[in-house]
Amino acid sequence: MPAHDAVLLSVGTANPPDRYTQQELLDRFGVVDEKTSGVFANSHIDHRNLYLPEGEPSAENQQELLEKHRMGALDMGGRAVRDCLADAGLAPQDVDYLCCVTTTGFLCPGISAHLIRELGLREEVSRADVVGMGCNAGLNALNPVTAWAAANPGRYALLLCVEVCSAAYVWDGSMRTAVVNALFGDGAAALLVGTRAPEALQDRPLPHVLGFSSQVLTDDLGAMRFDWDPDQGKYSFYLDPLIPYVIGANVAKPVVRLLNARGLGMTDIDHWVVHSGGKKVIDGIKYNLDITDHDLRHTRSVLRDHGNLSSGSFLFSYNRLLAEGIAKTGDYGVMMTMGPGTTIETALVRW
Repeated sequence: MPAHDAVLLSVGTANPPDRYTQQELLDRFGVVDEKTSGVFANSHIDHRNLYLPEGEPSAENQQELLEKHRMGALDMGGRAVRDCLADAGLAPQDVDYLCCVTTTGFLCPGISAHLIRELGLREEVSRADVVGMGCNAGLNALNPVTAWAAANPGRYALLLCVEVCSAAYVWDGSMRTAVVNALFGDGAAALLVGTRAPEALQDRPLPHVLGFSSQVLTDDLGAMRFDWDPDQGKYSFYLDPLIPYVIGANVAKPVVRLLNARGLGMTDIDHWVVHSGGKKVIDGIKYNLDITDHDLRHTRSVLRDHGNLSSGSFLFSYNRLLAEGIAKTGDYGVMMTMGPGTTIETALVRW
């Protein structure tokens, strides 16, 4: 590998302390409609961690939701960063570049500035905030983060994906909001990137980032989006029911392009790290790429245990892959996220 390849060094994750089954959520908010209950029951999600109000969620106004986003982002984001850095044997003062990703709320100044104060990062740390790109945004942000690391050898960059999806819920009894409310969970994931491993990680095989490939389906710009709901006085997220089929029909394009650039084929890939977008989305990826349930085991287990965590989902899957300890030197991996645009993002790594 070239001396200045960007390397994925360590990862940390965090969720809210309160954990709910799908039935507990239906019971808590008095949902008795059979169609809505069916959406929750058929989601292939067992639990989700959420920041929920004690009263009716429909009573939360947009200001309260934005405040929940700020508090949750600092809580989960701070814990994920500390976990990530502790695994690498580093302190917040060792971070030279911070990139924060979110879609579930807006802050100005952004989350990065708040976290610099919250965690005690150096005041001269470089930073960027990626806001509003959706579930695909983790890989969109990893691209410039790895470019920064490669251009600044020996220094450490930190990517944080933090999504308080419960700050984007609307409870209005419609199927539109039921689908969203049944799927998304709250979570944060931090990833440390650099060109050299700190002492604590010297004995681990670590993946080098080899390249990225994107596919933007501009005919489907409105398939996943936020709309302003004047009746509710808050933003409402929309998911087109055809999204799994749109993604499935197009998912091979960026993957083939990504692999062809390195003279690789599908059978050369040892590990798949895929966004937990929902059961139908995962099934569409499986069948259109002709990969196995084993390849997608972490994608499905993250969906089961946490729901769709938006931009950080793929890092939760990556964390589970690392915990297995099966990746070895020379293995190839593909990371994949999907989201609004409609966009499919991919990255190729090699241990």
